[in-house]
Amino acid sequence: MARSKRTVVIIDGVRQDEGIITNYMLVACMVAAMGGLIFGYDSGGVASREFFLKNFFPALFPIDSDAKNHANLYCKEHRKQYINLFTSSIYIAALVASLIASSVTRYCGRNVSMCLAGLIYLVGVSISAGAINFTMLVIGRMFIGVGVGFGIQSILIYLSEMAPPNIRGAINQIFQLNVTVGIVVANYANYLTADIKGGSGWRVALSMAIIPALMLGVGSLFLPNSPNSMLERGQSDKAKELLQKLRGDSDVDQEFQDLVFASEVAKKVDNPWKDIMKPRYRPYLVMCILIPFFQQFSGINAIMFYAPLLFRALGFGEKALMLSSAITGVVNAVSTCVSMALVDSSGRRPLFIVGGIQMSICQAAIATFIGTKFGLSGLGALTKSETDLMVALICFYVAAFAWSWGPLGWLVPSEICPLEIRSAANALNVSVNMLFTFVIAQSSFLMFCHLKFGLFYLFAGFCVIMTVFIYFFLPETKHVPIEDMNSVWKEHWFWGKYIPDDALPDRNAFRNLHVDYSNY
Repeated sequence: MARSKRTVVIIDGVRQDEGIITNYMLVACMVAAMGGLIFGYDSGGVASREFFLKNFFPALFPIDSDAKNHANLYCKEHRKQYINLFTSSIYIAALVASLIASSVTRYCGRNVSMCLAGLIYLVGVSISAGAINFTMLVIGRMFIGVGVGFGIQSILIYLSEMAPPNIRGAINQIFQLNVTVGIVVANYANYLTADIKGGSGWRVALSMAIIPALMLGVGSLFLPNSPNSMLERGQSDKAKELLQKLRGDSDVDQEFQDLVFASEVAKKVDNPWKDIMKPRYRPYLVMCILIPFFQQFSGINAIMFYAPLLFRALGFGEKALMLSSAITGVVNAVSTCVSMALVDSSGRRPLFIVGGIQMSICQAAIATFIGTKFGLSGLGALTKSETDLMVALICFYVAAFAWSWGPLGWLVPSEICPLEIRSAANALNVSVNMLFTFVIAQSSFLMFCHLKFGLFYLFAGFCVIMTVFIYFFLPETKHVPIEDMNSVWKEHWFWGKYIPDDALPDRNAFRNLHVDYSNY
């Protein structure tokens, strides 16, 4: 195999690899990232659209509902609380599935979990698209949720383990980019099928999700496991061959030694869920809980739910929800591309911090604007120019989230955790995210009704808190090999006391002992 121009540099005592991009690695990661499409397509899909819901929930759509609630900006659309209970049930299924998937991902391999994700999601879409009653809809949604839970839990780990350290951030964020693309595609599918005669357009739109589900489910059958997963399960020869193929270089001994060290440590852990509570894993436990918590309490989903109200104020009628979702979806996708371009050059911390500042300013501006125009009564109206200004503020907020906390909220937890607890920790990350996504989906309209414009001041406050948290407690992880992350945390002013010396790989010991890799 030809030698490459890979270089290894030491910065602040931490080894940082400058690798190359191989076509093999790109193709494998692109197939795996298809899981983002199924998650995004469902998030922007027909399950939240009135022309679909009216077929199954006609009692929640009285003819004069909008007329009665038109005057009060804050407490309109109470029916949403009940509809959201159905549409967001997917997050509870995903929460439970991600916990189950952690064991499958660890003991059977990342590709097995991804294959199951695609096939289970396919079953869910098929049941939902052919639903003739509410029971079939619920069953279909549960299968979709299980597929999403398995997918997110395994795909993010797989992408972080397959990518070279110097572009790991961009490769991992292909998943988030596909999520945003899936949302945009779903919105346009809704729009194009909304007027199909017989009211069956929702079935056509929903059935289109079969395509990415098949691509993930079938494609995963042909994907290799990650080298980390192979070593974890005793396939040392295959792991080293794959690593050489991924890196385009025969000289991967130093990286492979780190993987061997990690697999040795992982063998000593029988119960990752029990071990993750130990002090030595405290930094990772805290990050895998607080990062997804803050991601949801930045207010992104509340903003997404509230945005259609502003568009309806412009008089767009029934398709206002689709129009608002399309606009914010495009902003979301473009801004994610910005994050992909910057994450491996500027780093994770600057994007987190600047994005948090921008989100807090936008949330405070939205709260001030609404408070000025509607007061505590919720009575008032917006002119076209005022509504345009509000839409611009929302787009600036969505953009800030999409190039910072949106993709980084998935990336950082998936790359920082040691191999022995990686599956469990990422399952925890996904489950916390799904739990609070569900909580926000269920409570946003109720909170808006009671807190009024103060709700957005609340989210602005959370944006400030989480920005301060990142500034003080998250070290920079760009370019650091995934199995060398403990070195970064060992050097941190606060977390260093939790990381024991035996958590750091002793490369000289490996060289001197001439480790027989076939035993691993």
